[in-house]
Amino acid sequence: MHNLVIDIGNTYSKLAVFKQKELIYYQRLKTLDENSLTQLIDQYQVKNVTVSSVKQQVNELADFLKQKIIYIPFTTAITAGVKNNYQTLATLGLDRWAKVIAAHCLYPGEACLMIDAGTCITYDVLNAESEYFGGSISLGINMRFKALNHYTGRLPLINWNNEDEIIPQGTNTQNALKNGVLQGVINEIEGFIALENKKNKALKVILTGGDADFLNKQLKNSIFASQIKYDQYLVLKGLNEVITL
Repeated sequence: MHNLVIDIGNTYSKLAVFKQKELIYYQRLKTLDENSLTQLIDQYQVKNVTVSSVKQQVNELADFLKQKIIYIPFTTAITAGVKNNYQTLATLGLDRWAKVIAAHCLYPGEACLMIDAGTCITYDVLNAESEYFGGSISLGINMRFKALNHYTGRLPLINWNNEDEIIPQGTNTQNALKNGVLQGVINEIEGFIALENKKNKALKVILTGGDADFLNKQLKNSIFASQIKYDQYLVLKGLNEVITL
């Protein structure tokens, strides 16, 4: 039996096929195409599907999937063994909740800080008692570059490539912008880890999201390096846990 999970983000949609808990297919794309989805469902003989979306409505997609296979709605009402203490469940991002479920299933009984570096950077904490109280939402890397350009008169827009491995010294204006944003994000992440280390013993830090690979490389020499795990499929794994429980 194969499961299909779909994560619709602000910039990209990610989809994966799992055989039980083994990921056997992954794709990231700008838009979802019904013909391609049908081919994927047929190719892997998918039985169950669920969707996480940062957008308000996925009714059209859900209706299409219901005609093909068993559609299991993913909501914050699904706890999967986690006690959810978030005060505004209606506005809790489903991708954030999927990460919490994934951490709970992958690292049972451990305190986890999930850092998702995408359009925004989100920080979510699950304590060792499987309790979730929330976290923080910050500007993503490209959003920071766009803000510096938009709210100033002369600063250029930086088209940053997250495959870059080096944070440049600020010896000119372009590099000063890169240094300020990129080093600022690293400092922010290290600050959040240090703060949560004071609250949770043996904290595990899980990096995910489109810019996580770059950040993981920058944090290799950090004092927190031994705590950090890089998992680009964390949201997808959480969604799969829900339909394989």
